[in-house]
Amino acid sequence: MQDSTVKSPLAQLRPVLSLLADGRMHSGESLGAALGISRAAVWKQLQKLGQYGLVLESVKGRGYCLRGGLDLLAAEKIHAALGDRSRSLLHSLILRDEVDSTNAQLLALMEAGTGHAVVMFAEYQSTGRGRRGRHWVSPFGAGILLSVGWEFSGGVQSLEGLSLSVGVALARALGRFEVPGVRLKWPNDIWCRGRKLAGVLLELKGDLTDRCGVVIGIGLNSGLRGQAAGAIDQPWADLQRVCPGIPRNLLAATILDELLPLLKDYPEQGFRAYRDAWAALDQFAGQPVVLQSGTETWRGTAAGVSDKGALILEMAGELKYFHGGEISLRGQV
Repeated sequence: MQDSTVKSPLAQLRPVLSLLADGRMHSGESLGAALGISRAAVWKQLQKLGQYGLVLESVKGRGYCLRGGLDLLAAEKIHAALGDRSRSLLHSLILRDEVDSTNAQLLALMEAGTGHAVVMFAEYQSTGRGRRGRHWVSPFGAGILLSVGWEFSGGVQSLEGLSLSVGVALARALGRFEVPGVRLKWPNDIWCRGRKLAGVLLELKGDLTDRCGVVIGIGLNSGLRGQAAGAIDQPWADLQRVCPGIPRNLLAATILDELLPLLKDYPEQGFRAYRDAWAALDQFAGQPVVLQSGTETWRGTAAGVSDKGALILEMAGELKYFHGGEISLRGQV
């Protein structure tokens, strides 16, 4: 296991964040005494929290607090909560306070040949990416931001349906906490009660016909707050609102317990081992939907997915097959 804290603008704020994480009121004097700095220096640090999506409340004569507190990730807690098989499959676990993008970091490791079975969590991403180039809103400590690097033999064809299978793994992890209303939206979204809870982004490196590396990025909302929540451009769900009290470190470990064995076994099992489970959670099964890619639009009835993970659309009595890429799906209004 590797627990790495990379120096960043957030590094100097970590001590004060650790004190405020309990959600209680702290006076400037007590914070300064605990940190060994002046009240003026404390004030300067607190002013920087807003840029990370943290909403600081102040009460004259009493002090400051982060309403609701923070459940900070800790690499040692995640590692300790892993099952035996996941722990044996994991090469290294990296936790960073701040990165540009966990996927970008893992892609660089894959390029260098050191990214296989490496897991990276981050508390904050400055340029987190979603599918189709969208920005993934991720205020500090408000969810699970995770990337995993894995190498496969057999080229990109052996990875057909992988993003859908990862969705099943996430749904199973949430199922361990009895999260209600979890569904899957083709090709890589996890919904909860009709709104987006999490997304998956796969990116490839290497020889697409032989041995290639895949970075699996996951973003899951848990504890969104303030202006950051208002910046999301689609209906969203938040785990702490739907099922409050789930510890982030335990959730992180549970996701890895589902994901790492999947990646290890995928070359032999493929999507066929997950197709039925995906179909049982299909958000739009049997419903009229609209597909769009650039200027092209298709309308029909969602009829499940193929053994290779392609969406099946019934149009005028015929079945049409659509693979991922730049295609978006939405229900007909």
